[in-house]
Amino acid sequence: MKRFLIFALALFTLSVAQAKPTQKQIVSPDGSLKLTVTIGDEVRWSVEDDGVTIIAPSQIAMYINESEAWGVKPQLRKATIGKIDEVIPSPLYKKSEVENECTTLTLSFKGDYAIELRAYDNAAAYRFISTRKGDYVVKNELSEFEFASDNTLYGSYVKFNRKGTGNAIEKQYYNSFENIYFTQPLSKMDPERLMFLPLVVEVGSKKVCITESDLMSYPGMYLYNNNGDTTLEANFASVPDHITQGGHNMLQGEVQTRKPYIAEVSGERSFPWRICIVADEDKQLLDDDMVFRLSQPNTIGDTSWIKPGKVAWDWWNDWGLYGVDFEPGINNRTYEYYIDFASRNGIEYVILDEGWSVNKKADLMQVIPEIDVKHLCDYAKERGVGIVLWAGYWALNRDMERVMKHYADMGVKGFKIDFMDRDDQQMVDFYERSAATAAKYKLMCDFHGAYKPCGLSRKYPNVVNYEGVNGLEQMKWSTIELDQVTYDVMIPFIRMVAGPMDYTQGAMVNAQKKSYHASNSEPMSQGTRCRQLAMYVVFESPFNMLCDSPSNYEKEGVCTEFIAKIPTVWEQTVALDGKLGEFCTVARRAGDDWYVGGMTNWDEREVEIDLSFLGEGDFTLTEFVDGPNANKIGRDFLKRSYDVKGGSKIKVKMAVGGGFAMKIEKR
Repeated sequence: MKRFLIFALALFTLSVAQAKPTQKQIVSPDGSLKLTVTIGDEVRWSVEDDGVTIIAPSQIAMYINESEAWGVKPQLRKATIGKIDEVIPSPLYKKSEVENECTTLTLSFKGDYAIELRAYDNAAAYRFISTRKGDYVVKNELSEFEFASDNTLYGSYVKFNRKGTGNAIEKQYYNSFENIYFTQPLSKMDPERLMFLPLVVEVGSKKVCITESDLMSYPGMYLYNNNGDTTLEANFASVPDHITQGGHNMLQGEVQTRKPYIAEVSGERSFPWRICIVADEDKQLLDDDMVFRLSQPNTIGDTSWIKPGKVAWDWWNDWGLYGVDFEPGINNRTYEYYIDFASRNGIEYVILDEGWSVNKKADLMQVIPEIDVKHLCDYAKERGVGIVLWAGYWALNRDMERVMKHYADMGVKGFKIDFMDRDDQQMVDFYERSAATAAKYKLMCDFHGAYKPCGLSRKYPNVVNYEGVNGLEQMKWSTIELDQVTYDVMIPFIRMVAGPMDYTQGAMVNAQKKSYHASNSEPMSQGTRCRQLAMYVVFESPFNMLCDSPSNYEKEGVCTEFIAKIPTVWEQTVALDGKLGEFCTVARRAGDDWYVGGMTNWDEREVEIDLSFLGEGDFTLTEFVDGPNANKIGRDFLKRSYDVKGGSKIKVKMAVGGGFAMKIEKR
């Protein structure tokens, strides 16, 4: 009996000791960022940067099957600290290589799971890892981002209609991931509105960007604040149970019912990274690599066949040719004209957007009689141009293998895939299946109606662009109440942190506030001509549209030549300066040539460009700058060239809603 009492007391003492929270901590390589994990009845993580609380202790957990909870009442088995110091080749990116240096902490728990955390000099990230065998489901995931103060948030709500019946949150899972940004304190957020990622929170003088990476066979993460406090909490779409064909031209999958969990899982796997990027200066967000670093490596092998480039595009300009001796539209003669235009100007691709296949059939094997895809592929090939086809989600998903093989055999170079408008697990699986099937037939993918990039482009480098941005198409139907000019100087600091974006720039009709109006057939941009040119430098976009009509470009030869020759992938990127919502300037290098672009909001602005990034030597600078009357007439610009030295400084003036673009060549 005495020995039993001693044993019982020992067990009681051990349980008390285990109940006491323990802390594990890692510090970034330069010592500036500290990531702390507290393990008690639950697991909480917190982040400090230069002694400033970035993320206050915030709970993380995953709920498995009917009754398991990873991160709740956890039993720690092992904690391992390590380091990563490597250079990742990135040949189809905004730079030729990416440095990846961090401190790691892996916490292994009883119950066949672990939590891996990383501390970078400018970011913290964590993810769950499962070592479980067999099938199981993820009921939900708890991911909190608690802030110590009522900070200002810059984010996009999901567009949805409050009218009608049904759960207000449920309605928001069906969306195009396009909206303008709001700016408001955390506590004032609409508790019924989800936000899609990335988003930015202002913490003192720092900006904190939250996003995710390595999203594979798992739903995308939304954030919301339904308590009126200073904590953002994750929300996920559940697995679809019953889907019907519908939506735009019967090309979308509309979820009617969902299962009571967010993911179906089998065997060992890792889950998506939850990322918190910390910028001491806003400009650091213009050139961030965290999503790329935390993605899976290239899985398709040889990438030499992948040729990003520029695309002559038909839809935005409404097939708006003029001065021709045929009726423009969705027909062979119109696309021959686009191909000839692309060939003359060294533009790599022409896209056949919506309309080439029979409408509302959702069958990409049914082509309208006015289009002969094989003829256009042959015609384009003879002229050194590639053909890309638009494809609606439902039509491609129903017969993906057959469709991709059929058109690849004809000579098609890629697909622009549109109207997915969801990011539940089934849809995320569709993205990877599309990328893998396309790679099998040496096709590129440009996703529209798409969620933000989450690392798929590194695993499948043939995924050359994403939309997930409130791009220039909005100008076809929106009034001046849509402030696209301010939006343009927000997305480089927020959305572009996640990766490339198909904004579809290049408007040659450029209007200031008083003269702008929406027009479907003769669309225009807000802001100046030089702003449109600057976007080809500022925006990361390996597969880049020329949105306007060839007829307009042929009238604007000087600008067209600049756009046509500008690269779309880069060997080096330098964030020069910027302030979220105000202005940004970026420099990028391809080969020996540098390009510099800048944009401002509705404020006229003069910026100083430090040319130290050039290194020593003599250079010739050719610039496109807003003309003296650009505040009234948006298309007014000046082109001029002069000599500069590396390390010198120059000043550039931007008009209201303006911008500038430069090419710098070594003499």
